[in-house]
Amino acid sequence: MSRKATITQKEIVNAAFKITRKEGFEQITSRKLAAAAGCSTQPIFRIYENMDALKKDVYDKAAEYYLDYYDEFNKTHDVPFVDLGLAYIGFAQKYPHLFRLLFISEQGPESKSMYDLVNGNSENVVKEINKAQAKGVSNAQQLFMQMWIFIHGAGCMAVTGDYDLDEAASVAMLESAYTAFGR
Repeated sequence: MSRKATITQKEIVNAAFKITRKEGFEQITSRKLAAAAGCSTQPIFRIYENMDALKKDVYDKAAEYYLDYYDEFNKTHDVPFVDLGLAYIGFAQKYPHLFRLLFISEQGPESKSMYDLVNGNSENVVKEINKAQAKGVSNAQQLFMQMWIFIHGAGCMAVTGDYDLDEAASVAMLESAYTAFGR
């Protein structure tokens, strides 16, 4: 008799990530996950003690996915925080369930702060703050905080379907907020 193929933790996380991306993490059940991973529920419970442990790994994969999305986002605007905002809002529109997991739902003590998620290893936020300082903004960190509250609100509106501005209108809105907050 041939040995049965074993499923890896990575395969389980990938299957859970796909479900999360399409339906949301809260829709994952052991049976649904087993079907998506092509295994029984037994290997899932062998690898994961509970859904919180799985959620941590899916969260980490989603965070990596967001950073890849931001790295690949076409950044063409001179006004600080505009590209950061467009990418964040675009991610919310394109991947609402991942956005909820990363930026809206409460996470455990091991999760990253919203700032750390957006800043990433490339220091995306720091670059934008430095860009604002180079343009003469005296308190660029405070301006970032004001812009971030504005951007996050737009991202949340995108998730609920209440944000229907096209890119040009979004750029104009972000540039206007930058000017108003920068005074």
